[in-house]
Amino acid sequence: MITLYHCVSARSFRPLWMLEELGVRYELRMLPFPPRVLERSYLDLNPLGTIPLMINGGTRMTESAAICQYLCALSAPTSLQVEPAEDDYGAYLNHLHFGEATLTFPQTLALRYARFEPDRGLAIVAEDYSKWFLARLRTLEPLLAQQEYLCAGRFTAADVSVGYALLLAQHLGLVSRFTPAVKAYWERLQQREGYRRALQSQEAAAAAQGVSTVPAPDTAA
Repeated sequence: MITLYHCVSARSFRPLWMLEELGVRYELRMLPFPPRVLERSYLDLNPLGTIPLMINGGTRMTESAAICQYLCALSAPTSLQVEPAEDDYGAYLNHLHFGEATLTFPQTLALRYARFEPDRGLAIVAEDYSKWFLARLRTLEPLLAQQEYLCAGRFTAADVSVGYALLLAQHLGLVSRFTPAVKAYWERLQQREGYRRALQSQEAAAAAQGVSTVPAPDTAA
């Protein structure tokens, strides 16, 4: 069985959401945030101290978007994956990794200096990186003004990847600055049963395992 190590609403939410969309059985191991500080034994499993960590037999993965791609391939055929023979295969891969590399990266810096380390006096850095994120997010506006999802005319793992970046933006209080089509897209994603089940799963697992249910992005310094 797949085991996913997860902190509430952290990057590991991507593979959790993916697992729920695919209907794959999994074991969810909840960790306090940040685990490298509050759960030192986790470093024996993942020396990086980061989440996610997904273990499936001899496979161990720590990159959230890559785990989504892996899970889809493992579950193929699935509509959540775009196949190489489809016209939108390149767009699918690009958006799948755009969600993490381009959208989530600047948000992590905004979180660090606005919420996790506010005493460093770098609020201007947090605002600059929030603007960076929003500028890159706006590139999706023309596309989403014409179609419901990012590629292939359907919901895919690429939407899970980008969708997590929007969830993180919500925790950062940036939703009011979304462009209209992006905001409507985020509202659609939140209506998905897989998304809702993932939220419920992390809440229930955290409570059952004695871990705080406060979302990782909302954790104060």
